[in-house]
Amino acid sequence: MQHEWKTNAEQHKFVVSFSGGKDSTLALYKAMQVGEALGLIIMLEDNGLRSRSHAMSRAIIQAQADALNLPVISASSSWNDYEAKFLDLLAQAKTQDADVLVTGDLDMPEHGCWHERVAQQAGLKLSMPLWQRPHREVIDEFIQLGFKSVIVTVNLKLGMTADDLGKILTHEYILQLEQRGIDPCGEGGEFHTTVIDGPIFKNAIPVRSGEILYHGEYAFLPLELNDSVGA
Repeated sequence: MQHEWKTNAEQHKFVVSFSGGKDSTLALYKAMQVGEALGLIIMLEDNGLRSRSHAMSRAIIQAQADALNLPVISASSSWNDYEAKFLDLLAQAKTQDADVLVTGDLDMPEHGCWHERVAQQAGLKLSMPLWQRPHREVIDEFIQLGFKSVIVTVNLKLGMTADDLGKILTHEYILQLEQRGIDPCGEGGEFHTTVIDGPIFKNAIPVRSGEILYHGEYAFLPLELNDSVGA
């Protein structure tokens, strides 16, 4: 079945496991060209205030969903009950006629794939439109399509610095990252992004940067909605 992972969304209704970052956004874009999106599955931290994957605020999450014209299907969880809560959301999506789960993974193993296992448990097919594609090809397509993405998390032990926070992904900047020995998609955990505009967004998301936060080897740039824009 693995050979169908890239194409399972064709002519199907789907939900996407959505981090708000570049890979899940590009996967959503690719799936929307061939299938019908029903919603964004977003796992939240225990307190329900931020996303568990990229620590996005509820306000940013909702702004992305509004711009994409898709509902949020969310649950708060600890790491201990993450899978159970994720399965609950998939079951909820299935009752809303979804039959495919879309994810933005590039390098998932053919055997022992967590997303395939939970999708099967929920009675859904798995679609990973970016699976096994060359990383530079993926990020080049993302930028060429006109998506705008901000670096919001960096691992300071993997070649990134606090100066990278807030950078917009461009072809020139990706070349600089590669020259520093950093994967252009950050697949080694070097960085995470938040997408604020693109061809499937009905409007750009106005954001302003908060104060940089540090935790262990990570540095974070909180983004907040810039409500003053257009006021």
